[in-house]
Amino acid sequence: MNNIDLVIFLVFTLGVVVFGCSFYKKDNTSSDFTQAGRSLPGWVVGMSIFATYVSSISYIGYPGKAFASNWNAFVFSLSIPIASYFAARYFVPFYRRGGSVSAYTFLEAKFGRWARLYASACYLLTQIARMGSILYLLAVPMHILMGWNLHMVIIATSLAIILYSMLGGLKAVIWADAIQGIILIGGALLCLCILCFSMPEGPGQVFDLAIHSPEGNKFSLGEFTSDLTTSTFWVCLIYGIFINLQNYGIDQNYVQRYHAAKTDADARFSALFGGYLFIPVSALFFLIGSALYSYYTAHPGLLPADIAAKPDYVFPFFIVNALPVGLRGLLIASIFAAGMSTVSTSVTSAATIILTDYFKPFVSRSSERTDVFVLRLSSVVVGVIGIVVAIAMLSVESIIDAWWTLSSIFSGGMLGLFLLGILPRHIGRWAALVGCLAGIAVIAWISLAGLYDLPGVHLHEYLAIVLGTTTIFVTGFLLSYLFRGKSQGQ
Repeated sequence: MNNIDLVIFLVFTLGVVVFGCSFYKKDNTSSDFTQAGRSLPGWVVGMSIFATYVSSISYIGYPGKAFASNWNAFVFSLSIPIASYFAARYFVPFYRRGGSVSAYTFLEAKFGRWARLYASACYLLTQIARMGSILYLLAVPMHILMGWNLHMVIIATSLAIILYSMLGGLKAVIWADAIQGIILIGGALLCLCILCFSMPEGPGQVFDLAIHSPEGNKFSLGEFTSDLTTSTFWVCLIYGIFINLQNYGIDQNYVQRYHAAKTDADARFSALFGGYLFIPVSALFFLIGSALYSYYTAHPGLLPADIAAKPDYVFPFFIVNALPVGLRGLLIASIFAAGMSTVSTSVTSAATIILTDYFKPFVSRSSERTDVFVLRLSSVVVGVIGIVVAIAMLSVESIIDAWWTLSSIFSGGMLGLFLLGILPRHIGRWAALVGCLAGIAVIAWISLAGLYDLPGVHLHEYLAIVLGTTTIFVTGFLLSYLFRGKSQGQ
């Protein structure tokens, strides 16, 4: 790596850390840490939501997926407008009226403490899996570029992110996200232009080679069959609808941002802006993957077999070997921007949940100073666990497959419980609990059936959240309806 590239990368990375730390105030309250004083404009919050979507899973995983197969995973992005609409219309007003920064407070009021603890535990597991995936993908480019040890890159990067998240709180995270979001878009656009104009026959050759690939059309959105055991168009679309409704409806990352916006109108705008911006940007990443396939097809012999066998390594390899001095540093900085923004968000939101759902309910009285201390200590603990998970993921072949599977399992059908909670009719606590247990059983069956060849119908792992959510909602609703006389007052 040229010294110029290294300087660009280090200046950017250290600049983000210093910028985030600049928000530190000795007299910061827990509200400042978790809600940014409800003072931020809608476009900044929207850019933060967008940057949270575009993690290094998107920046490296999406190109890797398109390079190795096709645009099937892009179907996930096509489901976002549905979730964004419901968020702006219903979820944002619901949470801002509620007042509590925790996304799960209302579940306790509706169904009891078990519901709040169940949902928040699912959330924490999901965030830890997400942090591990992203930290792994942050380390890959530096390992390829510099030969640096993957373990050391993961640890050093994590510590830097933990530092500014812990000191600056949500305001630091959101402003850093906004800046990082702009940089990562610019870096991706530059890379696509270089790829297209590096083709021997011009940009049109990218599409020609990708469309007529021996493996099939690289721009295909997947099979339109009714097969539920593979990642068809419909499986990905249904998975995307459920995951994105869950993201916008009950994910602490998003709910905290609704509270951080200055006004209700700003909060609604941020939900729409952040979601809709992700659609063309995710398409940009898939197009980079298709262009990488065409580039290395047109230049046989440039891509080593061991790199081609690890699709997540192909984009970083291209950055190292094909980009000019200066742009390499910018692209690596862009990848770090994508990852740092998402990890910092996960650290801050997880710390908030630990305080609001696991500390304050069990402590009769706590001072503001104690609350801030718990938030900062929790940030460190969550970050360290994320490091351990990232190191454990070093043997994964496709990080996007691993992340989507884990998120579907760990989400635990939280959306089903949320939908029961916001229904205007009374849902008995016992009915919600039985529904939750039934949903967990369905999720466990789907997740383990393929792995251990259990008897019964095998379904794709992405459908765990779909059927888990549906089971919780339908079971809870029907039980309350059938036994509504007995459920009153329970």
